[in-house]
This record gives sequence, C-alpha cells and structure tokens, in this order.
Amino acid sequence: MENQDRDSGDVVPVVIIGNGPSGICLSYLLSGHTPYVAQDAAHPNPLLQRKLREQPHLSLLQQDLEYLCEGLEGRSSNPVAVLFDSLLLPDSDFGLDHSSPLSWRFEPERAVPHLVLGKGPPGGAWHAMEGSMLTLSLANWMELPGLKLKDWLREKRRNVRNDRATPAEIASYYQHYVSQKSLEQNFACGTTVTAVTRVHGDGEEPCWRVTGVQQREGEELGGGATLSEEVPFSVLARNVVLATGTHDIPARLGVDGESLPFVCHSFWELEAAISRGELDQSSEPVLVVGAGLTAADAVLATRHLSAPVYHAFRRSVTDPALIFNQLPKLLYPEYHKVHQMMTQQQQQQHDAPSSSSSSSSYPNYLSFPKHRVVKFLSNQKCILESDSGQKTAIQVSKALVLIGAHPNLSFLPDHGRSLGVNPNEPISCRRNPIDVDPYTNRVTEAPGMYAMGPLVGENFVRFLKGGALAIASDLLKRQTPREEDAWARPEMDWSVKG
Repeated sequence: MENQDRDSGDVVPVVIIGNGPSGICLSYLLSGHTPYVAQDAAHPNPLLQRKLREQPHLSLLQQDLEYLCEGLEGRSSNPVAVLFDSLLLPDSDFGLDHSSPLSWRFEPERAVPHLVLGKGPPGGAWHAMEGSMLTLSLANWMELPGLKLKDWLREKRRNVRNDRATPAEIASYYQHYVSQKSLEQNFACGTTVTAVTRVHGDGEEPCWRVTGVQQREGEELGGGATLSEEVPFSVLARNVVLATGTHDIPARLGVDGESLPFVCHSFWELEAAISRGELDQSSEPVLVVGAGLTAADAVLATRHLSAPVYHAFRRSVTDPALIFNQLPKLLYPEYHKVHQMMTQQQQQQHDAPSSSSSSSSYPNYLSFPKHRVVKFLSNQKCILESDSGQKTAIQVSKALVLIGAHPNLSFLPDHGRSLGVNPNEPISCRRNPIDVDPYTNRVTEAPGMYAMGPLVGENFVRFLKGGALAIASDLLKRQTPREEDAWARPEMDWSVKG
C-alpha cells in the first residue's frame, strides 16, 4: 500500500472514516474525555477490582489494557471489548444494573485533533433504519459513555418501558450525543472517501492521503432551497481509523434467479411491501433466508401480519456460532422466541412443507434448518436443498435474502482484501474480519491504520466501544514529543479542505 508521492501541508493526527457509533465513541475519547476508576467504586469481579486498585491515579487510557483483560470472559472475542463493557455495564449479561466504577473527567490537554468523515449525519447506518416499525432490545447496550440512553429517552417521551426504543430514536440519540458532547467541530458529514493511499508528508515519516468528495450547500435557488454541489477534498493523516461498518453492500447467495423481482436483499424492502398492503394472512408464504438478527426481525414482522413464513438457514439451531445462542434470553425475549420457533420445528426433512405447517408448535411458520437455496424460479418458486442432498420446491410471495452485508472499502486497493485475516477472501464481519492487534486495534498489514466495529467482528454497539478504548489508548501511548507539540497548537485548522 506504499505510494512514493510527496505531499506538503499540515498532517492531521487522526482521520476516522465512518461516523456511526464506532467513530462517535472514538471521537469522544480523543476529545479529552478520560475514564478513571472512581475512588469509592467497587467492581463485582474481585480479580478486576484488585487490578484497578493498583494504579488508581492513572486513567484507563494510560493503563496496561492487556494486563487488565487477563482472566475476563464475555460475549466478545475481542478482549478490550470485554474489559470496557465490564467497566461500563458490570454484570449486564445477568440483567443486573450495577453502577459503573468509571468516573469521566474532561481533560482537554489530552485531546488529539481528529476528523470524522461520514456520508450522512452522525449515527451512520442507524439513520437508514428510521422507517423500522420494530423495536430493538436495549438494556443500555447501545448507549455511549457519558449520556444515559434511558435518561435521554425519558426526555423524549413519557413512557420508557421494557428498555426499548426504535431505530429512529437510536439514530436521533447518536446525533444528539455529538451535539451535547461538543464534538461537531470534529465531524465532516456529507463526505464520501474515494481513496486512501500511503504517501510521504512533511517529513520522512510516511502518512496517509485521504481523498474524496463532500456535499456542500451552494447558491440559493429561491423558496428556501439551495443547490448542493460535490467538492473534492484531500487531507493528510498520520493515522487512519476504518470505522465504516458493514451495512453498505447486502451479501448475495450467488444463485440463479436471485435478481428476480420477488427476491429482496433488505429488511426495508419487506417494510415497503407491508406498507403497500401486499402481505396478509392470505398471501403465499414469505421466505426468509438467514439466521441473524435481521432475519429474525423479518420473521417477527411477517408473523405480526399473520402472514405465513418459511425460514431457511444453513446452520444447525444448536450451532454455538448462531447469534441466538449468544444472546441472554432475559434481555432479548423476542429473538429468543424466534430461536424457539427455529428449534421446535417438528417437520422432518423428507416431508412436504404443507403437510406439517398446521401441526407445528407455531402455526404459519416452517423452518428449514441446514438448508441452502439452490435457485429461484420466475413462477415465484424456490428450490431448497438439505445437507443430505434432498431438494424441496416451495411457492412464495416474496423471498428475503438476509445473510449479512459486506463493507464498502472501495477506497482501498482491492477493496482492502490484503488487510483481512484471510487475504484471499473479501472482508466480512463474520467470515473474514480485518486482522488487527487485539489490544490496540492496529491493522496488522498497514502501519498507521486502525480498524474497529463490525470490520473487526463486532456487531453490537455494546462491544465496539472497546475498540475505541484500545485505539485511543494506543494513540496516546505512541505519541512522540513532536506530535505532542503539534497536537497542542490550537491555531492549526484540521478541517476538510478542497
């Protein structure tokens, strides 16, 4: 990824590509908001409590994160994610509401100048979910440090019950968070990054050149309307953080007929069909393909209409990698219900679908575990094949292929494949995340580059905050005297320039 071109001009210490919850949380930490362990605080984990008491004068950013992570267990494979989650929400897996032992101080002298680039408003992909009629389980897992989600919700509406909120409310919360925490000056929204290349900057030390276009409001057209224009920009960065998420490009099955009109690849296409009144209890079944949370949302939404559902997925219902086997039942009752439906299917694979749908424990729902889609036909039939090789033809009204998504890393050479755990495969949250150091989130194959969030396998906001801690801690520990001097110069303008 080397490029021997030479640039001149100021170098931004950090550019974050992506303004979803990952980028927002990292911006918060890089803006001088610093976590300490409160003097009178106690953590329910005695081992972690003892370690936290060893150097109480140091902020969490200054401590040895690898040492603090030793012996901790949690629902993430990233150790710093488990650590930070345990400190922000102690014992939350058990539905307990222990207070966090962390005390936050604003220390502007620790701030690292940075830019956060995003296509839309702060909140990232959550704004694309605003139309959702479903609610998501919260349990404070989607909140960011320093602003309690429950408290914010109480100000927005009277009744906050069952810790639930709509995606639209979550998107609004993230946007409000950026404003309330005075982070706006670090955010350049309406920006699309088109290239990230390795160059030599104002010295011999290489840096990154980030280029793209930014939507800016131009001349007024009258009636309050303005003409927007795309303005090219280029900025040099000592460090680049990839925080783009993975919701840009829906994954496809790659089978015949997948482009037929009745085959959809987005939950929102289902919602549009529902809003148009196309689905009801008299409809042919809706086929949902996939075994993730979005597929579960589709099952719930369709059953809410009493419309019949076929549900096909490749894994066994007992597979530990299945997301439902990783979620606490108490906090995610609706998803647990879907998992029960998937598990209690009494249908034998050699029976015809219609023979048992009425005798199932869940009427109008029929699951096809360990099945794959062979092809879609123009007469709105789908051919499924079991692990044993038996094929089944089913008639459907719609098919929703909800098997995940790929990140849009088109601004990197070969879409960033060389950065993956397996450099021969596309980057994928589940199958091939970006290879990073587990305690710093540094990208193994790209010096000066970090990755966080879904790109490193973290789908839950609850755990992506650990990536922000790892990166902010590493940046502060690695700063040179020259960088400390540069970062302290308030007169430097780090804004995106054309």
